[in-house]
Amino acid sequence: MFFQKKEKAVSIDMTRLPKHIAIIMDGNGRWAAKRALPRKAGHKAGAEAFERLITDAKDLGIQHITVYAFSTENWKRSDEEVNAIMDLMRHYLKNSFQRFLKDNVRMHIIGDISRLDKDIQEQIQEVEEKSREKDGMTVHIALNYGGRDELLRSVQKITEKALNGQISLPDITEETIEENLDTAGIPDPELLIRTSGEERISNFLLWQIAYSEFYFSDVLWPDFNKKDLLEAIYYYQNRERRFGGR
Repeated sequence: MFFQKKEKAVSIDMTRLPKHIAIIMDGNGRWAAKRALPRKAGHKAGAEAFERLITDAKDLGIQHITVYAFSTENWKRSDEEVNAIMDLMRHYLKNSFQRFLKDNVRMHIIGDISRLDKDIQEQIQEVEEKSREKDGMTVHIALNYGGRDELLRSVQKITEKALNGQISLPDITEETIEENLDTAGIPDPELLIRTSGEERISNFLLWQIAYSEFYFSDVLWPDFNKKDLLEAIYYYQNRERRFGGR
């Protein structure tokens, strides 16, 4: 597939697409501020960009997309902003996610959803159950998620199993940890994209991105489009992946 990159046309090797792309969707607030709009307008525009991304990634043949929708640290934001984000989540669970189901997309939530309002938890469970057998693409949405929190919960699960005699300490391996993460059974991301020009991982998928390629885009998330996605994939395909071997 060809696309225009600056002054020349370049091609994507469709046989070497990353199976799993993780995305830190950053820049909604700055996008709104540049337009003298309230922050919730930026989150709405960001949600629309998320919809476009899913369609574009599925059309390309990407198997897994994981997006950082709401972190464990985001509760520190104003009540007004948090409530606006939660209302957007309600809207998308009721509407857009239903369209994804029709497009053969499986929806999967990672993170500790127990802190979310009961109606959102129930909607999440309904969407996950309805999409369980879909196999076109899987979208993993990180809600009330933090990498450290996920690792802590994994350790707690393993410790409980050890105390109950289900596992002995010498038998605990990397695989044991992976099996108790929110992402159990999901391939690690080959590519991590962060928008808005920030260059940090912000407590996202700390275990899973050990050997991911990082792509930092200056584009604010609401403006991120298919061309930007193709540029990230092009960057990935031109990296030499070494996995610490040399």
